[in-house]
Amino acid sequence: MFRSFAIACTLLAQPVHSSGNCAADAMIVFDGSGSMAELGPGIDTPRIFEARKAMRRALPQIEPFRNLGLLIYGPGPLDGCSNIELKLMPRAAAAAPILAEVDQLQPGGMTPIATSVRAAAEALNFRERPSTIVLITDGNETCGGTPCALGESLATSAHDLTIHTIGFKIRIDPFSWDTPEQESYERNVTVAKCLSDATGGTYASTETVEELVAALNETLGCLLIGRAETNFETG
Repeated sequence: MFRSFAIACTLLAQPVHSSGNCAADAMIVFDGSGSMAELGPGIDTPRIFEARKAMRRALPQIEPFRNLGLLIYGPGPLDGCSNIELKLMPRAAAAAPILAEVDQLQPGGMTPIATSVRAAAEALNFRERPSTIVLITDGNETCGGTPCALGESLATSAHDLTIHTIGFKIRIDPFSWDTPEQESYERNVTVAKCLSDATGGTYASTETVEELVAALNETLGCLLIGRAETNFETG
């Protein structure tokens, strides 16, 4: 007589990790400002091209496990600091509509980080519901906003809000634009980092498509979940 058994593990989720609450609706705040189309030191391809590639790779892996929304700032018919548009409220199967918006985006305008993040938080009903914001930016606040003060204010009034900041090919001249809080941050770290510091989120500095994909998976993905299936044979 003998007994043997085999154990098979069936993966129920992609092996991506989230540093936040995977059950919370998430809003991607995407930088569509003019600098996303510019070249510069160490940047021989417009950032928007590589950001699109990263989003195409990351979002299809993430969408089965989290409701995603999209807010874009920068381009539009208003003055450079007023073009902030909520493109999509968090929903299931959001990868395709988000990618369509990002693909047709023509960068322009300035970088109203504080106003955009506040708008995203309000859309998520952050005072009443758990929520996550992932800010993707290539630079600094340039519209006179105060992300550090905003972060403290949101953290105080939120039910459960986490803001992650992903800097993509950050190149900052702290003397060029209206950035009141920049003096407290080092040269190539966006002042938006303090939004994450205040709300328990993470800050990632990325330079390549691969690093941006990894940061998106880290902030929006879910822990690997598995199911063990055990088969017994006796004889």
